[in-house]
Amino acid sequence: MISFASKVCRPDTVLFRELEGESVLLNLKTESYLGLDQIGTRMWALFTTRPSVQAAYEALLTEYDVSPEVLRKDVEALLEQMIEHGLVELKDA
Repeated sequence: MISFASKVCRPDTVLFRELEGESVLLNLKTESYLGLDQIGTRMWALFTTRPSVQAAYEALLTEYDVSPEVLRKDVEALLEQMIEHGLVELKDA
């Protein structure tokens, strides 16, 4: 379960590259990578610049026409996938 009070941090071993609104995250240590579409790229930007997952979630709610429940599930699913591949770490805010 993802704690929305946590802060998302990018490990030093992870590279991020954006091109034309889409992006790729690559863990140099494990060679795991993840491609993100425009919405995933926006989520990444908010995850890494806001003080908590909750703050990113609230910003996304104002930007996209989506129900809170669906967005919460999408945020959790993306973060779980990123954590599984070592692309992000969650730290206490």
